[in-house]
Amino acid sequence: MPTKINRFHNTKKAIQELQQQLEALSSDPELKKEMEFEEKLRALMAEYNKTLRDINAILDPQSAAAAPRTTGTRRERRTKRYTNPHTGGIIETKGGNHKELKEWKQKWGNETVESWAITL
Repeated sequence: MPTKINRFHNTKKAIQELQQQLEALSSDPELKKEMEFEEKLRALMAEYNKTLRDINAILDPQSAAAAPRTTGTRRERRTKRYTNPHTGGIIETKGGNHKELKEWKQKWGNETVESWAITL
């Protein structure tokens, strides 16, 4: 287990290496051009009140049509019918929060009870 002093020295060394990498990147002319482009693009988007999604739709309408916005709603759960071969009991439910179904799963196990299910 490393001591705190070892962790301190290792962290300090890592910071120095990262600072050197940052300095090298900061002097890269290609990075400067990309940063300038991004700054101008974001300013233009703000001026016209556009999002990246809007820009993508303008530049590539086919991909925007292929991936429509989601409304945040999820698809409806399907009803499952569980038939207990030991008791002959039948449970129909859309979710797993059913009192008797939980009891079955506790008694016979989740995999066994799920094998009794039929999706309607």
